[in-house]
Amino acid sequence: MASIGWVLLLFLAQLHTLLSTSGAHHAAAGGNLTHLPAPFLCHLDQAKALLQLKSSFYFGRSTTTLPSWQDGTDCCLWEGVGCDSLSGNVTVLDLNSRGLSSYSLDPSLFSITSLRRLDLSMNDFSGGRLASTSTVWSDNIPETGFEKLALLTHLNLSNSALIGLVPIGIGKLVDLVTLDLSGYCHNGLTYSIDTCNSLAVPDFNTLLANLSNLRELYLDEVDLSSTGEEWCTSLATSVPRLQVLSLAGCSLSGSIHKILSGIQSLTVINLQQNFDIPAGPFPDFFMDFINLTQLQLSNINLEGWFPSRTFRSKNLRVLELSRNPDLSGHVPNFSNASCLETLRLDGTNFSSLKPRSPSSFKSLKELSLDGNLVSVDFLSSLGRLGSPFQLDLVLESLSELRPIFSWIGDHTNLTSLTLVRCNFSVTKPSLVSNFRFLRSLSMVECNLPRSILSAIGNLMDLQTLDVDTCATHGSLSSSFSNLKNLRNIYINFGALSGPLTAAIGNLTNLRNMLINGGGFSGPMPAAIGNLTNLRNMLIVDGGFSGPMPAEIGRLTNLKTLQIHDAYIGTIPYAIGQLKQLTWLDLAGCNFSGSIPSSIINLTQLTKLDLSFNSLNGEIPTSVYTLPVLHDLDLSWNQLYGPIREFDKVPSWLGYLDLSQNQFSGLIPKTIVQLTSLVYLDVSSNNLTGLVELTSFWRLKNLVALHISDNKLRVVDREGNKPLSTYLSGPTELGLASCSMTQFPRSLTRIQISYLDLSRNKISGAVPKQVWEKWRSSLGYLNLSHNMFTNIQLASGVFPFNNLLDTLDLSSNRLKGRIPMPKSSATYLDYSSNRFSCVLPNFTLFLRYTSYLSMSNNSLNGHISYSICNSILEVLDLSHNNFSGPIPSCLIENGYRYCQKCGIQFFLCVLNLRENHFEGTFPSKITSGCSLKMLDLHNNKIEGQLPRGLSNCTNLEILDFGSNQIVDTFPSWLRGLPELSVIILGSNHFYGTIGDIVGNTKSDECFPSLRIIDLASNDFSGYLRPEWFKRLKSMMTKFNTTGQTISVDRFLDFVGFYQDPIEITYKGSQMTLGKILTTFTAIDFSNNRLEGTIPESIGRLVSLRVLNMSNNAFTGKIPAELGSMTDLESLDLSCNQLSGEIPQELTDLTFLDVLNLSNNHLVGEIPQANQFSTFNSSSFEGNAGLCGPPLSKLPCGATPNAGNIYKSSRHADVALFLFVGLGFGVGFAAAIVAKWGRVGRWFTATARAWRT
Repeated sequence: MASIGWVLLLFLAQLHTLLSTSGAHHAAAGGNLTHLPAPFLCHLDQAKALLQLKSSFYFGRSTTTLPSWQDGTDCCLWEGVGCDSLSGNVTVLDLNSRGLSSYSLDPSLFSITSLRRLDLSMNDFSGGRLASTSTVWSDNIPETGFEKLALLTHLNLSNSALIGLVPIGIGKLVDLVTLDLSGYCHNGLTYSIDTCNSLAVPDFNTLLANLSNLRELYLDEVDLSSTGEEWCTSLATSVPRLQVLSLAGCSLSGSIHKILSGIQSLTVINLQQNFDIPAGPFPDFFMDFINLTQLQLSNINLEGWFPSRTFRSKNLRVLELSRNPDLSGHVPNFSNASCLETLRLDGTNFSSLKPRSPSSFKSLKELSLDGNLVSVDFLSSLGRLGSPFQLDLVLESLSELRPIFSWIGDHTNLTSLTLVRCNFSVTKPSLVSNFRFLRSLSMVECNLPRSILSAIGNLMDLQTLDVDTCATHGSLSSSFSNLKNLRNIYINFGALSGPLTAAIGNLTNLRNMLINGGGFSGPMPAAIGNLTNLRNMLIVDGGFSGPMPAEIGRLTNLKTLQIHDAYIGTIPYAIGQLKQLTWLDLAGCNFSGSIPSSIINLTQLTKLDLSFNSLNGEIPTSVYTLPVLHDLDLSWNQLYGPIREFDKVPSWLGYLDLSQNQFSGLIPKTIVQLTSLVYLDVSSNNLTGLVELTSFWRLKNLVALHISDNKLRVVDREGNKPLSTYLSGPTELGLASCSMTQFPRSLTRIQISYLDLSRNKISGAVPKQVWEKWRSSLGYLNLSHNMFTNIQLASGVFPFNNLLDTLDLSSNRLKGRIPMPKSSATYLDYSSNRFSCVLPNFTLFLRYTSYLSMSNNSLNGHISYSICNSILEVLDLSHNNFSGPIPSCLIENGYRYCQKCGIQFFLCVLNLRENHFEGTFPSKITSGCSLKMLDLHNNKIEGQLPRGLSNCTNLEILDFGSNQIVDTFPSWLRGLPELSVIILGSNHFYGTIGDIVGNTKSDECFPSLRIIDLASNDFSGYLRPEWFKRLKSMMTKFNTTGQTISVDRFLDFVGFYQDPIEITYKGSQMTLGKILTTFTAIDFSNNRLEGTIPESIGRLVSLRVLNMSNNAFTGKIPAELGSMTDLESLDLSCNQLSGEIPQELTDLTFLDVLNLSNNHLVGEIPQANQFSTFNSSSFEGNAGLCGPPLSKLPCGATPNAGNIYKSSRHADVALFLFVGLGFGVGFAAAIVAKWGRVGRWFTATARAWRT
């Protein structure tokens, strides 16, 4: 009996082993992981490695917390883990779509060398990428380690937010059968962290050379641009047994070569969205692949006639040829059309032959057509279609829609319909109401009358409604309340207008609501609170106003609430009732008041973004205690007080942005305890104290550190610790205005991608490590406003690779030759240094440069015409010694095309002031002119102003001051709608100014004019009263400080662009920093104008500066000037004005400078208000004036004879127009006084005597 018992036990043990082996093999094959009890535990070292991997995740938004992964338990029984039953080695790790988040792939993974199948797809390893606001994201995929996993057969890292170069080690995994690194970024209503990859393959041939066993290759959206023409050869020679080839959106640039015909095993070919593939015919050898099931060639520049022969494959299920507009022919022929499930031919030039016999497409479930194919005959020829069926139609070429809509209404199996560019105005509403079987309706760029909107409300089974970029003639119809089954509503880009009615509250089954750029108005209705099943609400620029309804607190099932609109008032306290929220984003909503304390109830919250509001007060301590909070963004508010300690902050807080507030005190010491922190920004506050830079190095996950623009003193020291104590540090550093005196030594061991050390006190040479160690990583470098003296670079060329985007070396003491980056950067600023020369071929380094400033140096020579090969939007060479003609191509070429970017670029700002350019200005200015600022002040430009400037409809600033222009007043510019500043002083303009009103029917000329300077020319004659009656832009009183005069287009990463423009202001040399829309000035001084000063000038009630001095005006000072109560400077000196000083001038209570000297004025000087503050120089040279402040006999006594003319002192003013380069180019505005010499006033007293 004992022997029988032992035999039975051995049999059971063997059976147990066999079953366990079967489970492991099943997992490796891709099925659900099966865990049967093993007779032994997994290897302890592998369990430890898996636990280390788990510790690198945070689980705020996860679908799992990996609860089975516990120390002391068998890792072969853990979720997502499979083991070999004989060896106990971990062979499978499948964590696909677990919603896991980390900052990079943890190296512990590579110690599990027994892995055969690894799937980490659909998770988030973004770390620094999600957090960083810089233009360059940090790599988070390890360069080495994958080569250790030599047994891998299946590797899937798709859609995991991986960034960087595909590691070389993956190309050494010779047993790989499946490789998936794809990274599709899906648009639409998504509320999780974006998990698309951003990977690039430096050498496609090297990657594939050893992967001869590969059967499936998915590299969608992986950058293969470096592959060039050889991509087909690499595939054919390295992976000849490939079955699945998916390279969609890979930036392929070579043609589809026939060498691919050798890979006869291919079943799936997906090459769509490769826009750079050269135009060419359809590769007809694909039609010979007998195993082909899927062929996707949309948007790859196919052209010519589609082959008339038949696809040999009897199993073809998907054919997509969309958006190849030059591809012509008839509908393809199929060996077995009954297998076809998807056919997309929209955006082609296909036409149909005589309809074939029906019932051949019985499996068809997706059909996309446009043009000549959209006909009832063709649709009917398809026979009985699959169920459910999706139809996409582009209908812009059809005027008669009844037959098509009738066919749609008759098909009960048609459940999803997309209509593009459909003119519903020619459609009866009853035809739309007949789409009664639809579950999903999408309308894109359609014309939707009110009657059609009402008809849509009759589609009772509708579950998804998508209205995108449509022209509508009404608001959300009340009939929409009938859509009781509606679960998803997406409204994009003004698709509906008017108020959102209370009928929205009847859609009680709604799960997702997206309103993006809608045309709604008025408040959000309280009925929104009835949508209690809503899970996700996204409203961006919906047009709503007023307070946010408190009823929003009734949406207790909400998981995501993202609203960006112009609300007023405070954040509703009821927001704290949304206890299921994981994502709360109310950025840019104009909220005021404090952060509601009820936020403490949002215990599931992982992201809180309240940035770009006007919130005040301190941060509630409850915010710090939210248990799973990962992202906290309170930037750009008015929060104040100290930043509290972080001793109770959740351990996985990864993103913290408190910048642009009014916080004070010290940076909390416990901030270095936030071990999961990836991004920290406390810049632009009032923080104080001493900060040791390397104290932040303890945060091993920290990628970005921004502490700029506080009152901190940052030092770089380790005390007694060697610099090697900490192995790494952040790759993105913002240390501007931190009182630093030396370049941080601790950066020598970090691969920096973003560095801002501007506005410090660092001197000496720029360290070589900048271009030697960081040449492959640096994307942003700002060393401006320091005291650097030289750059030790023999070649004059920085060897940066193509990552460098921004280089700012301005406002230092750099000498010699301007160094250029080897790969063209987008933004280059070398201004305000001591550079004396440029590279002879420097324009060759500007191929992709949009912003270039070399102003305020000592550069000379001519400007080569090759500069026009760049894509410059801003060019500033001012305050140098350049000479010669201005390259005409800069002005006459309307735009430059960037092949790399696929974008057209227009020159917006040209500043060549204070040089020695000569000759005439280019005259062939076409309607393509996009100039917004043109400044040629103080050169030697001669001839006339080119009449083509009237084509520059975006022009805001025009400065030809101090040149040799001989011309009449440019009244032909009067129609430019944006022209705000005209500076033409110190030239040889002549004739009258009154022609402004000639030959125009408009009541308004120069509609945006704020500043006009015509001083020191030869203008003569009378000023016509109509001149001032048309300047409507100066007739509005401003109740606020005003907005900056702005230009609405430019690069969003650029700070301020400065352009000094000289006018006369307040009798002293000053610098006006920004020009507000409230600042207005007129300077007609030093001409030969005569007659009376028109009374109509008094209508310009917003005028701040008026200078009519040194002319020959006669008559009285108009009393109407007293209406200009914003006037700060008035100069009427050196004329022949007579009569008394109007008492009304005492109403000018803001008047700071007054000069009425050297006229024929008589009578008593008024004494009220500001007049009592002026000294005698304001009135001298008027023999008939009496009373204070003149030291003469009392009024009524006989004055002594004397010379009534004395030269008056004047001064120049530099008016700095800042061009703000955010989403637009613009002037910035404010006043910075810079007192200097007094005396130069254009041509001064000599011109006065001539009058």
